[in-house]
Amino acid sequence: MAERLLILGAGIMQWPAIKTARDMGFETVVVDADPMAPCVALADHFERIDLKNKEAIETLARAFRDAGGLSGVFTAGTDFSASVAWVAEKLSLPGIPYEAALNASDKERMRRCFKEAGVPSPDFLVINDLPPMDFSLPFAYPVVVKPVDNMGARGCRRADSLKELKIAAKEALKASRSGRAIVEEYIDGPEYSIDALIYEGKVHVCGFADRIISFPPYFVEMGHTIPTALDQKTQDSLTAVFIRGVQALGLTHGAAKGDVKLSSRGPMIGEIAARLSGGYMSGWTYPYSSGVEPTRGAILAALGKTPEGLEPVKDWISAERAFISIPGRVHSIFGVNAVRGMENIKDLFMRVKPGNRVRFPKSNIGKCGNVISAAPSRGEAVDAAERAARMVLLRLEVPNMETEDFLLELNPVLSSAKYPPAAFSIPENLRVLLAMFPEPEFYLPPGRTPEISIFPFLDFTESDLRDYMGRTVKECLDAVRAVTGLELPMAEGENIAGGIIMGKSFWTAMIRGGYQGAAYVVDRIALKLQARSQEDSKG
Repeated sequence: MAERLLILGAGIMQWPAIKTARDMGFETVVVDADPMAPCVALADHFERIDLKNKEAIETLARAFRDAGGLSGVFTAGTDFSASVAWVAEKLSLPGIPYEAALNASDKERMRRCFKEAGVPSPDFLVINDLPPMDFSLPFAYPVVVKPVDNMGARGCRRADSLKELKIAAKEALKASRSGRAIVEEYIDGPEYSIDALIYEGKVHVCGFADRIISFPPYFVEMGHTIPTALDQKTQDSLTAVFIRGVQALGLTHGAAKGDVKLSSRGPMIGEIAARLSGGYMSGWTYPYSSGVEPTRGAILAALGKTPEGLEPVKDWISAERAFISIPGRVHSIFGVNAVRGMENIKDLFMRVKPGNRVRFPKSNIGKCGNVISAAPSRGEAVDAAERAARMVLLRLEVPNMETEDFLLELNPVLSSAKYPPAAFSIPENLRVLLAMFPEPEFYLPPGRTPEISIFPFLDFTESDLRDYMGRTVKECLDAVRAVTGLELPMAEGENIAGGIIMGKSFWTAMIRGGYQGAAYVVDRIALKLQARSQEDSKG
């Protein structure tokens, strides 16, 4: 009989673990709260159990052990390493102590461990209620507020004042299972991800990536590139602090994933988890760039065996990039087949489909999809991933009040709201020009199909401005034409007999919502034309 491995999670981030375990000849027992999770069918045995319910997982593990054996318990890309450690400890399987797993799962315990061990990390305090009006901090603003027990940047945001702190605290406490949030110093500087395997007290780094964090005051990871572009000396300094953090938490066996920052005060630890990374790093980009499968090594460690094959056999670059949407509901998706056929593109992961509701992300959960590239050079890999992310286009349903509110409530011509940001950040001179734009009347002679054209905005279209995905204005216009299927020529005058010229509302929607906002305006006009045509036919 094949050895059995218990794996927590059946999501896409656990696909490498389940597949690798089966390829290694192990029988997989997989648990997840969602019976429709994407990797359920890949498991040899599946049980529907909430991953927080460590006692129920322990009971299942005992049943499989007594019915033929269980060799180990494992997870990757989830925040339930404490459940893994609990089961391993109760069944005397290889793993870290449960208390050490709690140190790496609870941010309050984590910060205290770092502070006691002198590991560079931000100062902090813990709250379990909204701060009062006279609330004061032992450190200066800005600060970061986050739940003590969640991952993926859920409920995490920056606050620059007491007013913003109250807003952030409400979001963080809501996202916390235990009803606690941590307020900590904001640490400046670029951020990096480190994956490592730990065996017999030694820490072996298997992945060091540059992270792209966007959309303040939230912290949305829009991608990463691996390996890092940092010089070796700087890498070593960050790695040394990471290893000190691993030791401070008591992580002596298995895997560890760290977020580290190169701040103006030197290397500092953001967080360390007792597992391999999610975010496509350990299971996709590091293997593509190095030829090494850290998931295999982590599984061996979970079985009490020595990890092997950890030395890189190739020297490539792999880049992952996400794409997002303004609020609304997906009508249709364009560009998927073209992206999958692109040179240097390895994977495209769609997180949404037609009919799904979409929102502008506040964490790593709200993104619409991810693309992964691999190439011999950094330029080739990054260019492929970024071009591919721009090529996937989401057309939104019309009408939709969420989209309407997004485009109108925080109109960037009238407001400089920080969040959600406008797709384009335009200078004041363009704001002034746009404010003077006409919004021509519709010219709809009966019995004629009007042409829809665009009032020119050359100062904008000829600029070097780019949206938050890196598209130029001209690229956004091409995207609008692609998703609507209309030619949308630039008008030569203010009016075209028998036609429609889109002016201020079109360009305002473009600035606010990129190609999606502009396409929504076009589709809204098309809907009116359809209604008009139906009325004419009845007449």
